Amino acid sequence: MSINKILAKKIRSTTIFKDGESKHATILKSGPCTITQIKTQKNDGYNAVQLGFEPAKKLNKPLTGHLIKTKNTFKTLKEFKISEDISNKIGDSIDVSIFSKGQYLNITSKSKGRGFTGVVKRWNFKGGPKTHGQSDRHRAPGSIGAGTTPGKVIKGKKMAGRYGG
Repeated sequence: MSINKILAKKIRSTTIFKDGESKHATILKSGPCTITQIKTQKNDGYNAVQLGFEPAKKLNKPLTGHLIKTKNTFKTLKEFKISEDISNKIGDSIDVSIFSKGQYLNITSKSKGRGFTGVVKRWNFKGGPKTHGQSDRHRAPGSIGAGTTPGKVIKGKKMAGRYGG
């Protein structure tokens, strides 16, 4: 069995015009990825392969020791579970040639981290009135509970907090 996964980095989004129609597209920088570790059912209890992507300038000593067999340094390391043993070896390179033209791909990624945000940005709250004495309440969430009964904020209440990432 060979690997059918690869790591990529988003460069930008663009629009492609073809036959009078516009299509949204994402431009990715993908591969080559290097196999940095192979985990087997016998040694590790599950089958997996670890891929390295994009060269790194500096590494700490533990990571340098981990990557010594590949003779390269990588900024990104990602492990993928596989169903059975693979024929590839540590140090082998994988690029986009493993995919055929027109083949559909499942792409997963992390969302963009936006840090600590308020309810207007995070949950699309409308906010309060901008006038009539409201000097500092126009981006506030409003009421977050009922009062004495139940005497608490209900779990799952949409409030300010970490958004994305």
